[in-house]
Amino acid sequence: MRLFGISSKSPLRFAVLGLSACLLVTACGGQGKPEPERVTAGQQCDETLTPDAARSLETVLGTKRFSHDPKGGLERVTSELIQDYTKPVRGTPYRYLCRAGLPVGSGTASIDVRFGFYEEDDLFGEVHPRGLHPYDVGVEAQSGPKRAHLFVRCVSPRFEGSDKRPARVGGRLDFSRSELPDTVPVREANLTILHSVTLAVVRKLGCEDDAGLTEKPVFKALPE
Repeated sequence: MRLFGISSKSPLRFAVLGLSACLLVTACGGQGKPEPERVTAGQQCDETLTPDAARSLETVLGTKRFSHDPKGGLERVTSELIQDYTKPVRGTPYRYLCRAGLPVGSGTASIDVRFGFYEEDDLFGEVHPRGLHPYDVGVEAQSGPKRAHLFVRCVSPRFEGSDKRPARVGGRLDFSRSELPDTVPVREANLTILHSVTLAVVRKLGCEDDAGLTEKPVFKALPE
């Protein structure tokens, strides 16, 4: 038997058969497109996650493999915060730092982390929205299964006049399509992630005493 003019005994026959099979199966790997890069939890959010925060991310997203998240978010956000400091707080948005999500094709669940400035009346105070629970972290913290907030005050040479009136920096974590229960472990996992990224931001900004944040979060739930 001959195949395309090649003897059945020829070693080239097997190469041709292999190539034919490859062309029949999604064009050898998806029409020439490379497979999306997979990265670990510790590499998410510009590698701002501590080991505890990385484990928390794996827990809430239920995976150890993530879609590629471009680097540069920490540098970009801190630069934007420095620029925004001279503008009215109400006119500045919370700046996007990172998105940590499942590998492509595994679903759309993801966590977004943003930072911006807040006014004193932006604090929750005695108001406890449904799905959020107060914690004694920073100036104020709230966490739940779908989002978390962490507010700090920063005194830094990067913020002129902050030695007299500290800059009010807020971090926010939003969880898309969360179906996690509203439990203490889930709340503290989300707040662990936000605490880790916030600590990296205040250190990058040069905030004195790490803006009052400890190296590791110590969670003390407040009465509701």
